[in-house]
Amino acid sequence: MQDIFHFLQSLLQELIIFLRLEGLLSIIHEGNWRAFKTTDGIFTLLMPLAPIIIIAEVFLLFITHQFKKKTYTIPFLIIIINRILEKVLKLSITIFFITLFKDYALFNISLKWYFIPLGYLIYELNSFIRHYAAHKIRLLWCSHAVHHSATELTSSVTLTTAYLENIYTDIFAASFCTLMGLTPSLFFFVMILDSIWGAFVHVSEKTLKNGKLGFLEKLILTPSHHRVHHASNDLYMDTNFCSIINFWDRFFGTYQEEKIEVPIKYGITRPMNANNFWDVYFGEYVALWHDVKNAQGINKIKYIFMPPGWHPNGEQQTAKILRKKALSRQ
Repeated sequence: MQDIFHFLQSLLQELIIFLRLEGLLSIIHEGNWRAFKTTDGIFTLLMPLAPIIIIAEVFLLFITHQFKKKTYTIPFLIIIINRILEKVLKLSITIFFITLFKDYALFNISLKWYFIPLGYLIYELNSFIRHYAAHKIRLLWCSHAVHHSATELTSSVTLTTAYLENIYTDIFAASFCTLMGLTPSLFFFVMILDSIWGAFVHVSEKTLKNGKLGFLEKLILTPSHHRVHHASNDLYMDTNFCSIINFWDRFFGTYQEEKIEVPIKYGITRPMNANNFWDVYFGEYVALWHDVKNAQGINKIKYIFMPPGWHPNGEQQTAKILRKKALSRQ
């Protein structure tokens, strides 16, 4: 009986962690209501919003009889595996690299209301660079492909990421933003905003039909824009890398609107079993290994660092080439 009690207690604790309620419950338990007037208190209120969006979508699909267990099996399995790895490895990457680079910051951009837009643009640039590289360097794509493996988009996909990618994403984000001058409070604030919006832009077409938000389409990244990013259509591949403000996509020429005449096809271009955990999580590494093993000389190295679809015989099927051909047909 005691073992069952401990199991249920551990299960409840994991649920609290998933919902990011630890801080809120601590404030309520201590009766420290004044904490909500502080920066940390505001963070505490914002943090549960991303997982709440996921739970709300599952609930909505369930009561409207549109919920399909098959759609959520692999995403939630990956979330659980990543949580287990997180508990085993116990890495505090973000704090470590903020501390490491804070004395070398080029500027001092603190959590003031007038600095928030600038702070977010810097954070978004960090996301754009890291995200772009994940699509253009095959070794990085091997991890990032986990996030693109879903053949049906839902808000749970925002957490469907390879654990290894989570590590180097945190390292790059903390290092880049700290060096650019974001103080820890501003960094965590924009990171929380990013995670909340990230959960929203992944919502299912069953939840938000066309994913468009009217006039906001011109100002921010909407679910429609992010559905384009997750598409494997030639026209859509390697576009819309931003998270909230699509400034950097427009600046670097990677912005693409969804077109009615080009229905979105989710997933990746490699034949893959989206319902097989091992294929989703490790399949791209296996494919890369086979290419490297069969290549000759310097091509072994090129396969690792060239974009997905690169081939030494000149028969290129990279996203850049395929998208260029698709644009020429428009």
